[in-house]
Amino acid sequence: MRQFKHFTGFAVSVLLGTAALNSTGCAEPLNAQDTVVSTAARANTAVPEIRTENGKHVFLVDGRPYWMLCAQTNNSSNYAAALPDVWKSVEMLGANTLQIPISWEQIEPVEGTFDFSFVDTLLAQARERNVRVIPLWFGAFKNTSPSYAPTWVKTDSERFPRMVRPDQDNHYALSPHSEALFDADKRAFIALMSHIRDTDPDHTVIMMQVENEVGVYGLVRDHSDMANAIFKQSVPAELTETLNLPSGDWATVFEGDADEYFTAYAFANYVGGLAEAGKAVLDLPMYTNAALRHPTQDQKPGQYATGGPTYNVLDIWKAAAPSLDMLTPDIYLDDAPAYIATLNHYARDDNPLFVSETGTRPVFAQYFFETFGRGGIGFAPFGLDYTGYGNYPLGVKDVTDEVLAPFAQNYALIGDASGEWARLAFENEIWRAAQQDDYRERNLDLGQWRGRVRFDEWQFGYREWMGDAAQQQGKNPAETPNSGLLVARIDSDTFLVTGQNARIEFFAHEDRQSGRNAMFLKVEEVRFQDDEWVFQRMWNGDQTDYGLNFTDRNQTLRVTLGSYASRNDSRSKATSY
Repeated sequence: MRQFKHFTGFAVSVLLGTAALNSTGCAEPLNAQDTVVSTAARANTAVPEIRTENGKHVFLVDGRPYWMLCAQTNNSSNYAAALPDVWKSVEMLGANTLQIPISWEQIEPVEGTFDFSFVDTLLAQARERNVRVIPLWFGAFKNTSPSYAPTWVKTDSERFPRMVRPDQDNHYALSPHSEALFDADKRAFIALMSHIRDTDPDHTVIMMQVENEVGVYGLVRDHSDMANAIFKQSVPAELTETLNLPSGDWATVFEGDADEYFTAYAFANYVGGLAEAGKAVLDLPMYTNAALRHPTQDQKPGQYATGGPTYNVLDIWKAAAPSLDMLTPDIYLDDAPAYIATLNHYARDDNPLFVSETGTRPVFAQYFFETFGRGGIGFAPFGLDYTGYGNYPLGVKDVTDEVLAPFAQNYALIGDASGEWARLAFENEIWRAAQQDDYRERNLDLGQWRGRVRFDEWQFGYREWMGDAAQQQGKNPAETPNSGLLVARIDSDTFLVTGQNARIEFFAHEDRQSGRNAMFLKVEEVRFQDDEWVFQRMWNGDQTDYGLNFTDRNQTLRVTLGSYASRNDSRSKATSY
């Protein structure tokens, strides 16, 4: 038995499973002598973990850095009959990780009787394909509703009460304040984690999502007698102390935000409590995902999934749910300012960036570069299976090879080298640039060097040479929506570069190499094989005179820069003519 504090303020006894067997896999904190590279020799029984150092994050699978190149299925593809259509899309996409629901109604249709046959089928087929799996636990809350709870939960409102409106009518959502609901949900989640622990020793399952887009629409807080009584109690000390606030009841401490913060704390404790119980069985990384509050529009509580891990309550969630390794955004906002603002909200020193869902229209492909170039650890287009369902207008009307192509092209850029890119991003530094609606060039500060990234240029020369008319030709975002690149530092003068439909030129940094001009010492096209970069050919002449131009081909360059003095001009000149 283990005691932990639940959100009502009462101590709850929780029966937990056997502790995780992590003695063979837990890596020690990094220092100057102990780098991520040294973990490569670890056995594949190492428990996956997220490691953080100096505000950077790395996800270790089999003891090695790992970028999650995900495919997420549609909600109802979590049955054996749908798996052939799932694996087709995973293969087409080139994904290394599958996100797929495991629902409460699926594993416990009758209370106390569990069925893990689909879990066994799923993991066996995943092992055959060398694909890792992230089960999405659809428990009491899926997009805020109890749709995936078992019938015996959904139909018993006395035992499992719903949230209550101010007029005392029942709301659709179950109440996160219900001890009975939490205990039942927790027992099922512990049973699932115990089964995975006992049947998956090599960790085909690398991470768990706990619930799905919790919160509530059309209501700010529960107005039941139970919730009203808790609302009048003092705000828990773990919250006021973490946020450096005075003690008092919710209305006194948070004033006009009290209702929303109260609900956020309730959901955070509920989901965090499940994660704590699951980790005691098998200590896998765990996260929960957010249905977003729009980052640039004025939305009021109740108009978005209020109480979920939206950007304005992340600190409350962090304080109330420390067992969650990540709070992750589900981003279906296709305009660049909103998408990038969301990435910036969730990319925190205390929160690894993982885009746990995103849209499937072509414009979303470019945000692959924005995500990983911020040090992200995973990217997940949603609904990518051939089961005939499309979530238009959030996504596409139907999933086809053509729809998957831009995402597959980006995944292919990284492919088997995903671990090496992840290592460089964590140990060194990584940058990104993606085309946005204004076509504005992007400038990258690369230390001693500066990179200028442009889009929609010819490979030979510049559009501007031909006048305004030619310069504007082809400037239609719909034609090349997947435009961007990644740059990772190997050492101070050497960089790894890959991308799609973009050009990068290098300059000596004006402030750090004043009076110097940049030049290419070597531009090597390489591919990753047997844990090392293998030389393919040297780029020179036309291929480098106008910067390094990436098309829709799968190409990675190892670029070594040098400089020479300028006699007449202190301004740094580019590597191109």
